[in-house]
Amino acid sequence: MQLKNQTRLFAAITTLLLTTPLWATNGYYTHGIGTKNKGMAGAGLAMPEDAISVANNPAAALASAGKYDLGLALFSPSRHYETSTSQANGQCSPMGCAFTIGPNSIDSDKNYFFIPNMAGAWQIDDKSAWSAAFYGRGGMNTTWNGGSATFDPDGPGPAPTMTLPGTYGAGLFGGNGTAGVDLSQAFIEFGYAREFGGNFTLGISLIGVAQVFAGRGVSTFGAYTETFAASGGMTMPSNLSNNGHDQSYGLGGKVGLLWDLNEKVSFAASYQPEIGMSKLDDYSDLFADHGNMDIPSDLKAGITFRPNQGFALSFDIEKIWYSDVPSVNNPFSNLFACPTAGAGGTDLSSCLGGKNGAGFGWQDMTVYKVGAQWSAGEDWTWRAGYSHGDQPIPDSEVVFNILAPGVIEDHATIGFTHALPSGNEYSLSFMYAFNKEISGTNPLDPSQTITMDMDQFELEFSFGWRR
Repeated sequence: MQLKNQTRLFAAITTLLLTTPLWATNGYYTHGIGTKNKGMAGAGLAMPEDAISVANNPAAALASAGKYDLGLALFSPSRHYETSTSQANGQCSPMGCAFTIGPNSIDSDKNYFFIPNMAGAWQIDDKSAWSAAFYGRGGMNTTWNGGSATFDPDGPGPAPTMTLPGTYGAGLFGGNGTAGVDLSQAFIEFGYAREFGGNFTLGISLIGVAQVFAGRGVSTFGAYTETFAASGGMTMPSNLSNNGHDQSYGLGGKVGLLWDLNEKVSFAASYQPEIGMSKLDDYSDLFADHGNMDIPSDLKAGITFRPNQGFALSFDIEKIWYSDVPSVNNPFSNLFACPTAGAGGTDLSSCLGGKNGAGFGWQDMTVYKVGAQWSAGEDWTWRAGYSHGDQPIPDSEVVFNILAPGVIEDHATIGFTHALPSGNEYSLSFMYAFNKEISGTNPLDPSQTITMDMDQFELEFSFGWRR
């Protein structure tokens, strides 16, 4: 009966993760995993204190053996974009000032999401343990209702223009042109850790990933797909936009180490190589390499100082290689090499859906984190943290990134844990991500400026117990 109930719980959480748009903080990576880790802005890799720590570092399994966690977060991102009036003056892009967005000023809808996570660690013997964790990540979720776009194929001149509803004017294809994306990723990890020499632990985990994506309101770009160009303009793409949610799956791994140099200093590191995902076939005309959306590689390292028994100070760094994934990293300007882009291009692979197809132009991201933890009596532990990383979107990439404005740079966090007489505990963390704004020129109408901004908060509660 107990196994049956656990299976039902696992299935319910899986469903929630795969149907809920998730975090968009450090690009589309979370600022931390687990309530305690989030209370320190993602710092504390070298001080694992709960079971979900294994999701950050599989070497934490031995230190977390006998612990179990179940958490739920309320996440609220606030997204806005604004476009200026076109002032076309002849200094046009290769496409001839053909496409002007708005002027619009729109807030994204659907700003509240519930995100669950769970983990456990089991001791095998005095020197080894295994673990399991389940959590979500993702977050390029937007819903832009209203607005309009204007088409002027020959640029300034006597030819008529056409204004259609929707951020990208997709109302031409029916409906109100609502634009946006949903991206959800669910991770399940099974890890093993073994201690060597009494103070040095190595860990490894197997990672299964399920990914769900939906894109809306980009049918306007149908003529700039590889499908259309390769057919000589005879075949419109069927896997570009408004195809509902599509799924892809992948299998990867992670390695980590935890090293207690002495009683006061600990060091930890973990590395997750790029995870290859099956293709999102329903969006093979949108994403580069015919629907490829892999998981970027990620490296974390941290050091914790404990000057006394009741206080700890952690410094961490995280590197995310968005350049691993062409759909995320390729610049929008690749589109100008597509034969149907109006710029004399001859490279089919640079069209949307092609091997070098236009993407979001995201750069690699390095995040610096600092967190503190201190005890207040035997029952209460308090935390605070701050993290900073230069957001991954260049000013030149604003036009496509209206869909995915992952521009957050700074997070401030606080949190606490209260230990109960039973030996169980509950924890709470709060994160506020400060507003960040970027502006850039619309490459399809260089006389227009596009501005995006975003801020967010998250409140997470978790319950931990021992067996």
